[in-house]
Amino acid sequence: MTAPHNPTWHKSTYSTNGGDCVEVAEGRSVLVRDTQNRDLGHLAYPSAEWAGLLAVVKP
Repeated sequence: MTAPHNPTWHKSTYSTNGGDCVEVAEGRSVLVRDTQNRDLGHLAYPSAEWAGLLAVVKP
């Protein structure tokens, strides 16, 4: 899956205020990265799979 060249990242609404932050960039695929370790890269998920995950874990 190809990632966008200039993704627009934002802090996930599921991140805590204690520094445990996850950033996401949404598009044809959803990119996920650790805010404190951005240089390690990101994971890419098809949008439908990401939506399915959120539907299961959403409180």
